[in-house]
Amino acid sequence: MGFNQKRINNRTMKTLGTRIATFISIFIILLFCYAAISKIMDFEKFQIQMTESPLLGAFAGFLPYVLVVSEFIIAGLLCYQKTRNTGLLGSFLLMLIFTGYIAILLLTSKNLPCSCGGILEKMTWTQHLYFNIGCTVLTAIALVLNRKYSRPADEDSYHS
Repeated sequence: MGFNQKRINNRTMKTLGTRIATFISIFIILLFCYAAISKIMDFEKFQIQMTESPLLGAFAGFLPYVLVVSEFIIAGLLCYQKTRNTGLLGSFLLMLIFTGYIAILLLTSKNLPCSCGGILEKMTWTQHLYFNIGCTVLTAIALVLNRKYSRPADEDSYHS
């Protein structure tokens, strides 16, 4: 493969990787904003459901506020290329926590209160687990791609 062909392939991969990371970031922005707004729209119900949770009831006084604010902050971080890695890391960790929470509830509880909002509330707990696993995997992919391709190209790699 010639020098110019290698350079074109690197540029194409960078463009593709950047676009995939951006698309996933937009999806996560929409997901977190939708979830946060759904919770705010019926905040009292969200708080009550949080108190009914066998794992989170003790934290129901402050956790609903923390979750809504965190979802908005992470969505905001994902909006800008300079803060996208931080936003992707935050969304990965939050999705990991949400997924772990659902998995633990499925293994330990029979009566499961759902404190999610909107359409997510209509899913069964197993569907919600699979959805969260998918979102966690997508976020991990976006984080890897964004970290790899968001940096400026190394000038020396084209001179070898």
